[in-house]
Amino acid sequence: MTNSNAVVNSHNDLLSEFCGHTFWNASASWESSDPELGVCIEKTLLIWGPCFILWLCSPIYIITQSKENRVAIPWSGLSYFKLVLSVFVTSAAVAELVITVLQSSQGHAVSANDYTASFILIITYILQSVLLLLSRKYGDQSSGLLWVFWLLQVLCGLSQLKSTVINVIHSDGLLGSKITFLAQYSGAVVLLIANSFADNPVDAEWFRKRKVYPEQYSSYLNKITFHWTSGLLRLGWKRSLTFDDLWEIPPHCATKTLDALWRAAWRKEMLVVRQKTSKSKESLADTEDKKPPSLPKVSVVWVILRTISWPYVFYTLIHVITELVLFFSPRILSLLISFTTNENEPEWHGYFYAVLLLIISILVAALRAIFFNNIWIIHVKIRSSLMAAVYRKALTLSVAARRESTLGEIVNLMAVDSQRLSDFPIFFCIVWSGPLVILIALYELWKILGPSVLSGLAVLILLTPINGVIANKLKVLQSSQMNFKDKRIKLLNEIISGIKVLKLYAWESSFNSEVESVREDEINVLRKSAYIQSFLIFLWLTTPYMVALFSFATFLLVSEENILDVNTAFVSIALFNLMRFPINQIPQVIATGIQANISLKRMEKFLTSTDLDPHAVCRDKKDSAAIRVHGGEFSWSTEDEEVPWRLKNIELEILPKQLVAIVGSVGAGKSSLLSSLLGEINKDAGHVLVNGKVAYVSQQAWLQNATLKENVTFGKALDEELYQNVIEACALQQDLDMLPAGDMTEIGEKGINLSGGQKQRISLARAAYSDADIFLLDDPLSAVDSHVGRHIFEKLIGPKGMMKDKTRLLVTHAVWLLPQVDVVVVMHDGCIVEKGSWTELVEGDGDFAQFLIQNIVNNSLTTDVDQLCEELENTVGGHALIRQISHQSNNIQPERVGNVHRLQREISYASDRYSTESGDRTSNRKHLKSISSSEAESIGQSLRQESISMNDLRGKPDDVSGRNAGETLVQEEAVETGKVNWKVYNFYAVAMGLLSVIISTLLLAAAQGCQAGSNIWLSYWSASTINSSYNSTGENFSRVEFLAGFGAFGIGQCLFYYIASVLLWIGCMRAGRDIHRKLLDSVLHFPMSFFDTNPSGRIMNRLSKDIDILDSLLPVLITHGLLLLSQVITTLIVIIASTPFIVVVVLPVMVLYYFILIVYISTTRQLKRIESVSKSPIYSHFGECVQGVSIIRAFKKEDNFIHAAHKKIDYFVQAFLANLACNRWLGVRLEFIGSIITFAAAVFAVAGRGSISSGIVGLSVNYALNITVTLNFLVRMCSEIEANIVSVERIKEYIEEDHEAPWDVKQCTPPKSWPENGCIVFSNYQTRYRPGLELVLKGITCTINPGEKVGIVGRTGAGKSSLTLALFRLIEAHSGSIDIDGIRISKMGLHELRSCLTIIPQDPVLFSGTLRINLDPFGMYDDATVWHALELAHLSSFVAAQPLGLQSVVDEGGSNLSVGQRQLVSLARALLRKSRILVLDEATAAIDLETDDLIQATIQSEFSNCTVLTIAHRLNTIMDCDRIMVMDKGKIAEFNTPAALLANKDSIFYGMAKDAGLA
Repeated sequence: MTNSNAVVNSHNDLLSEFCGHTFWNASASWESSDPELGVCIEKTLLIWGPCFILWLCSPIYIITQSKENRVAIPWSGLSYFKLVLSVFVTSAAVAELVITVLQSSQGHAVSANDYTASFILIITYILQSVLLLLSRKYGDQSSGLLWVFWLLQVLCGLSQLKSTVINVIHSDGLLGSKITFLAQYSGAVVLLIANSFADNPVDAEWFRKRKVYPEQYSSYLNKITFHWTSGLLRLGWKRSLTFDDLWEIPPHCATKTLDALWRAAWRKEMLVVRQKTSKSKESLADTEDKKPPSLPKVSVVWVILRTISWPYVFYTLIHVITELVLFFSPRILSLLISFTTNENEPEWHGYFYAVLLLIISILVAALRAIFFNNIWIIHVKIRSSLMAAVYRKALTLSVAARRESTLGEIVNLMAVDSQRLSDFPIFFCIVWSGPLVILIALYELWKILGPSVLSGLAVLILLTPINGVIANKLKVLQSSQMNFKDKRIKLLNEIISGIKVLKLYAWESSFNSEVESVREDEINVLRKSAYIQSFLIFLWLTTPYMVALFSFATFLLVSEENILDVNTAFVSIALFNLMRFPINQIPQVIATGIQANISLKRMEKFLTSTDLDPHAVCRDKKDSAAIRVHGGEFSWSTEDEEVPWRLKNIELEILPKQLVAIVGSVGAGKSSLLSSLLGEINKDAGHVLVNGKVAYVSQQAWLQNATLKENVTFGKALDEELYQNVIEACALQQDLDMLPAGDMTEIGEKGINLSGGQKQRISLARAAYSDADIFLLDDPLSAVDSHVGRHIFEKLIGPKGMMKDKTRLLVTHAVWLLPQVDVVVVMHDGCIVEKGSWTELVEGDGDFAQFLIQNIVNNSLTTDVDQLCEELENTVGGHALIRQISHQSNNIQPERVGNVHRLQREISYASDRYSTESGDRTSNRKHLKSISSSEAESIGQSLRQESISMNDLRGKPDDVSGRNAGETLVQEEAVETGKVNWKVYNFYAVAMGLLSVIISTLLLAAAQGCQAGSNIWLSYWSASTINSSYNSTGENFSRVEFLAGFGAFGIGQCLFYYIASVLLWIGCMRAGRDIHRKLLDSVLHFPMSFFDTNPSGRIMNRLSKDIDILDSLLPVLITHGLLLLSQVITTLIVIIASTPFIVVVVLPVMVLYYFILIVYISTTRQLKRIESVSKSPIYSHFGECVQGVSIIRAFKKEDNFIHAAHKKIDYFVQAFLANLACNRWLGVRLEFIGSIITFAAAVFAVAGRGSISSGIVGLSVNYALNITVTLNFLVRMCSEIEANIVSVERIKEYIEEDHEAPWDVKQCTPPKSWPENGCIVFSNYQTRYRPGLELVLKGITCTINPGEKVGIVGRTGAGKSSLTLALFRLIEAHSGSIDIDGIRISKMGLHELRSCLTIIPQDPVLFSGTLRINLDPFGMYDDATVWHALELAHLSSFVAAQPLGLQSVVDEGGSNLSVGQRQLVSLARALLRKSRILVLDEATAAIDLETDDLIQATIQSEFSNCTVLTIAHRLNTIMDCDRIMVMDKGKIAEFNTPAALLANKDSIFYGMAKDAGLA
């Protein structure tokens, strides 16, 4: 000790000599009632400190600012003012140096420091001026470094200002140096004020109009206080915010920027991985028995670190510094308690301690604001980067990887896993700071309690393995929960996608049960997690208390000399409270770490999964061929899977400008061949060459939720002439004339408001407009009328069409166009069995000849046959085929070939014959097959035959402000405004169980009572030491009794918390289960109109993200919210009871607190709503992108879609950043309020010295120190609860939506055999799609007899599809009725009705799972029956060839089956059900003609006694019906036999038949 004092004294002597004055005089400073620091300290430390800080930070500032890409700030009045003031203070410092030199020359005493101080100030002021100029150059509108420098200058100059003013007043000493100091100090104050304002650029008003992020042009003081957020909060308080009120995101948070940084980091990490791999291979190169190691995966963690490592480390250090600053509070508390017990200590000491507490609180508030704001910005950057990475990866996934990742799972990666991974870095800071805080606290406790603190440390160490066991258990449960969640989301996604099929087949109950089964498993896992997390809460509440109890017990029991006085007790408690936060955060860090680890594995698996081989298809400009495939072998199977089917031995060469037709039966491999040219299928062997830009039209049309024009242009600049030519060639002009807003009409999700033909023609238009070199067309003509198909072929695809100078590959079943193509490729069972020109193949008499014969025989109805026969007559070898055709069909006579005039004369004969001759339908069809006609003069009438129009499905969309009527189909998602209704809270509380909520609240109150009791008990005990040498009061409380009481309070507190937590978690789990069940039940009961106007992403957001909030977030928020509320109330009661006068400060402060709370919550509530709504477009767009990924890749439009995704993510980030800024605004102000309460408690303790016991002071100030954090977290929890209860509000909104009619009505249950006959009666039936829209069916009155076959035709919008939708009650009657076998269907339950009807829709929908589940989800039929249905559907051979048979896996959406095979599955479903009424909606459009003929035969034989309604796209499919119903403008225009309608040349049907070449 003596040596250390000697060293200190020697330093003091050196500084005193350097200054010329005594460096430190305790009697004049600390011990005096009027303290002075002394000239030496004022002229050394208080000058050097700010200057050295500026010197140290300047290089860092210059380097960081030079890297910012900002425009220089023009000179402004403020810039000139700051520069002039800088020159002024520099001149004052120079003047001071000159005066010092003059004084020395005149013989006055001048110390070395007088020169040094002036010189340092001059250099520093010059440096400040340079930094001022550089900040303007680098575009820094307000330098934080300069603001901090001037603040320190002002604060450090206060002491010298006091002494200078006193000297001036008493005229003590020379005035020259005093005047220069006052000039410098005045300049510093003014410069501090000036630097508190920002140098706005010239176009600042433009900044504000564009809603540029205000922080970018705010001053540093504005930034650290978040005052720049006040405008938004003020606006949000006055009215509900909208998206337009939000600021644009700063450039460094833009997803485009972050994605570029992510990809650069990914490439670097990939390079590192490859280097490691190459080294590993080299090390094993000479080893024979060892296999080379598997390719190491790229670490997502390292990629994240490469993007945010330095900012993250910097702000984590700020967090650590903040935690360390907090350790000053217990020391000051100790001094304050000592002050209250020592009346001889100067009074200003107490107020000085109070001010120190205030300064520490404010400093902590500023540092926390900086840390939390920036760490959450890092969070959103990571999240945006991951979402963009997942989106980009989804565009490049290989076949195998795509099968492993369903759409629901990928959406989960974007919605859940990206958030969990970005959350972890926030909590990971505690991993750095937590142990440090605990160690320092233990060290400080060691100095107070001595070795006794080791017993508390032992408690911490013993609890560590328990936490480890719990962590492992939670990890397993979290992994299990994510698996169940993925499975549930996948099922829900498919349900929403295929909802129309589910409703038509009445399968909702089956899929509902399957989802609820998975949900129950998920809830069971969540329930186990709840028990464990409640136990964790018990542990983290118990741990600090147990540490304190064991430490105090050891301290008191090891020696009678150890006295637990007020200072020891409450300083120890303060230190234990500092340990409480990191200890309390351990469970959350563990839980977050476990979730992040699971999400990390899922994310890494996805992001490192295999991509499509970019080299599978190559280019070679030297090769003259447009397309060349040599030795090609391709398969859809993964590497670990058996390969039951593949494309093999593919040899193909196509020259530029050739038109190539690809023909073959269903499943032959036609679509797969096109996929091989796109690189969309696994290439097992061979070489694929494609020279040129490619456009692709898929068999199932894919359209965007955008306008029709945007779908056609597909991101390409508008060329009006080309656009109009394409519209004409694709026969779209008539459609544009009928659509509500023409080509500006919005197309619904998945083209819901268009017919199949319209969708396909728009897809063709998109390809044609792209002006590609090579067109791959996958049977685009199957969805349109034959005459429309002829027009498209002639005007677009054929030898004289728009594409005549392009290379075209056309998959087709239309044999009539084959003579006009250059090359025909014939496929069978994955092989090219023949290829060549029409002439070559006809002469060859091979597979193609047999294919041709079969198609002509089976489809000899139309003029197509005449043209083919005429072509055969003119082809060498064709006569032999004609003879074979005539032998196989009585309908094709040799003399018919070429005799067009005779065929035309047969029209009148056929018409007469149909009007007089009766007979069965087969006879009718045979005679109709002899009808032919010439080409129709125009295409207009035929266009109207395609069935499902916009008006059929939607009616007239509601007008939307700012857009023309009809342009908008999908309405913007409604955003609730104002305060969350109390009914929402009541709804959730009832779902939880009111009893559990009430009991939990009472238990939490009891727990807080125990906590307050323990502290009062401690205060009472420790205060007794003032009058006693050891802890024993007049009531003879022993140490053991004290410890027993202290321990009892603690145990009671923890047990009450544990029971309350368990009850709350169980209640939340009950609420989550019941609300999910109600939500799913409600969604399944929604009418179809709801799904037409709401994108699937919007619905899935409720079923995934909102439910996840109910499961994972709300339980935590509610538990902690109630806990914090009870803590705040207890704290205020204790503080006011301890020092009653503090109520004078507390009441107005709490009023201010309440006002801030109201302003904040009113704004952040709406921001959270906007944030929730902004997520739906991300997932909708993503789902749309994944479904059309092959088309996007074919057109090379990945960048366009990635850009669109970036914009949608940016919209979400806008709301998030606004919410974050408001959150920090709140944090700063709450910290300030807490600081005021702490300051007030300390001031009243000082003022009441002598009248307030030290125990009460320790209790009061100790609680006050904690109120800052508690208040902050309470408001945050309240706002988080209200912000996240919005999820309950959104779900409640869906639960209360209007439903369709009941599924089952007991009062009107039909007999099990119903319908026995199949008689359908419409009586003045009228309907509309939604209230407020026009009627789509008007006064329909007709009777369809039992077993009758009725074809339904009509122009587009005539109402034919509406008629069938009305039959299934997908739309309800406005008036009138429909009766089936005498029972009014409007009185029946929907399931009772729909389960007794059968439909084969145009677009087949399959669900992931087994083939058997897709056929029989309820398990009603045995395998033999299912196999029989497959055999009748001509699918049994395909299924039998699969290794798993009926248990064969069907991929999501049936993507591993061709469209034709999917349609056959739909047919098999109908055959299984085999009801008395069957509806066909062009069920065979996507299959080849041979299979079509077989299916028609199956329908005729298996449904011969059934009533069959057929919606006709192509009239030849309904010419053998008993009667034809012609719809026009929602009414039945004609209803008679085909013969009668054809005989009347004025009939609508005759005109349609003539246009189609059938009359």
